[in-house]
Amino acid sequence: MVDQAYEVIVVDNGSAGAQATAIARECGARPVRSEKNLGFAGGFNAGVAQARGDLVAVLNDDATAGPTWIESASRRLADAGVAAVTPKVLLSGWFLEARLEGETWFAPGDARPLGRQVRSVTVDGVEVLDRAVGAGLHDLEQSEQDGRWRWTAGPKPFYLPLPDGSERAEVRVDGEPVEPGPVVRVVNHAGSYLRDHGVAGEYGVGAPDDGRFDVPAERFGFSATAPVFRAEILRRLGGFADPFFAYNEDTDWCLRARLAGLRIMYDPGATVSHRLSTTSGGAAEVKVQRLAQRNALLCLIRNGPARVARREVQARLARPWGDPVKRELVRLFPWAVGSRMALSRRWILKPAEVWERWAEQDMQWDQSPAVTL
Repeated sequence: MVDQAYEVIVVDNGSAGAQATAIARECGARPVRSEKNLGFAGGFNAGVAQARGDLVAVLNDDATAGPTWIESASRRLADAGVAAVTPKVLLSGWFLEARLEGETWFAPGDARPLGRQVRSVTVDGVEVLDRAVGAGLHDLEQSEQDGRWRWTAGPKPFYLPLPDGSERAEVRVDGEPVEPGPVVRVVNHAGSYLRDHGVAGEYGVGAPDDGRFDVPAERFGFSATAPVFRAEILRRLGGFADPFFAYNEDTDWCLRARLAGLRIMYDPGATVSHRLSTTSGGAAEVKVQRLAQRNALLCLIRNGPARVARREVQARLARPWGDPVKRELVRLFPWAVGSRMALSRRWILKPAEVWERWAEQDMQWDQSPAVTL
């Protein structure tokens, strides 16, 4: 990435012994050191405050940028109405496609199509049940009595990580061999969409990168793995909200941009590889879940329609006081309300207008098996 930018800033977010600072200097980058961990939001802001270029490109420490990442985004940002650009972000490594045939059914009260219950998926003998991605498998479930499992979603494809350097591998599902499909790269996200309850989802997640995401498009927003901004927009709207620390600070910023009448573009002209959740430990971590839930509610209070914010906040406040997310929400509620009043001075659109255009929209993409030449 060093050869793409006028300057490269590495934020040392309280690393032990300033190790990140030393590495940055060895690589020809300029370190910005914080003695304590400011979180992703605070670290982002510390770096942006030192940036001097007309564009600001942000890259997670678990991501690797392709050679035209900034150059391609810069062409989209020449439009003054575009606040930020997100590239095509792929999961690092290669994946084998797999499919399981079988009838689909629906459990009482469950809207998901369910196929079979899978307890083990191995690639060359290595268990990858929790690392498989794609439309063909639902999220991991577990209990003390029944262990771990995932439901299939009928015959839709899913993708299994290949060992580094391998071109093919033996796949077994619950001990039985399965004939694998093609080897592909897999999309982490191609922009983001907005749910009615204020949480953003990753557009294209778990789909094969076989050309179906190669058309530029406007999206609701971005995931903060590798967005590129115009510096002038960051000065006007501000950076990420420091009190968020980490998670949903990107959705909060995207909503602020939308309310200011600005657009966010998806640009497939360059790709970024992302080694998913290497830094935080992933969505299964209790601290991650608490931060994500708390920040989703703060995001609504600051930017969402009053009816939506009221509904979601009241539902959380109805929980017992042992709920740590509830306690944190109460602590930060005055800040969130006060900041909404300040942010509203920049609004060009009303929150209800943003919700009408984007909530529950653009949430579908092609989930068919990979097309290979």
